[in-house]
Amino acid sequence: MSTDTPLSHRALALLRATAAGRVELTCSSEPDFRVDRLACCDQPAARLLVHAGFIEPATAAPPGDWVPAHLSPAGAEILTLDTPSAAA
Repeated sequence: MSTDTPLSHRALALLRATAAGRVELTCSSEPDFRVDRLACCDQPAARLLVHAGFIEPATAAPPGDWVPAHLSPAGAEILTLDTPSAAA
């Protein structure tokens, strides 16, 4: 997925929740997500964000363990592009 591909509103919400420190993921090739300790309702979108390199585990852990998620530099850039300008 390139940054040219528009993200869904739900995917953008997952990026914002990750930036706010509300997301956990499992360390695996197909990670599961929790937001506010509840299972994410759109696992395919969450996994797409990981595979695209927008969200990463904050720490290394054994496969299957839950760890905090954080934005990669590319994920932070997506949020910057999505935020309306203060001058607008």
